[in-house]
Amino acid sequence: MPFIDTHTHLYLPEFSEDRDEAVDRAISTGVSAMLMPNIDIHSVGRMMETENRYKSICYSMIGLHPTSVKEDYLSQLEELESLFNNHKFIAIGEIGIDLYRDNSFIAEQIVVLRRQVTFAISKDLPVVIHSRNSFPEVFSVLDEFAGQRLRGVFHAFSGNADDAARAVRMGFRLGIGGIVTFKNSGLDRVLETIGPENLVLETDSPYLAPEPYRGKRNESSYICIINKKIADIYGMNEEDIAGITYASSVSLFNL
Repeated sequence: MPFIDTHTHLYLPEFSEDRDEAVDRAISTGVSAMLMPNIDIHSVGRMMETENRYKSICYSMIGLHPTSVKEDYLSQLEELESLFNNHKFIAIGEIGIDLYRDNSFIAEQIVVLRRQVTFAISKDLPVVIHSRNSFPEVFSVLDEFAGQRLRGVFHAFSGNADDAARAVRMGFRLGIGGIVTFKNSGLDRVLETIGPENLVLETDSPYLAPEPYRGKRNESSYICIINKKIADIYGMNEEDIAGITYASSVSLFNL
């Protein structure tokens, strides 16, 4: 079965000791592409080096993560956008709003999200949205761009059925990862309200490892666990879910 991990931070230090082996394990599981979202100006170099090392499988995005939005956000945005002229990126991400622990920069996060969505539309690229504790705020910004070829993924989707339906109506896929395997996450009931054609698979490695690896380092080879859980939810076979989500990922990211 072919898989695409649409969200992995393979370039982070958590993989420093066994990055080659982690990529080999992913490939042996059927992963044919690993899509890497950026965090900020400090991570982009490591990400691009990782892409260059694994040219046949790793693909980079460019963006400023909402938790990295601080006083220097304008200079960071300018540096990140300037990189676009000299490198091919498959998406603008990871971008969005995060109100989980700190809302002191919410105004700046909204400004940064709006600017990066505008940039994505101008380059005809999808966006990868981070929306932790911030669905109303994120939807409010995205609504401003209705009818402008806005498309992308709600990464690590953990919203309710109404959030899922609204995202789908806007033309977004839902990025489903290890959370779907967590007991009492409720995500299984949400997915039952929409079709599997609206999903893409992701790990968010090294974070959010699925059961039975919860609490340990995540990696792309675990994507098959997520695929199996989704197949169980829909009462479908694993090959069909893998094929549907693979095709959605290829189409969305122009792979």
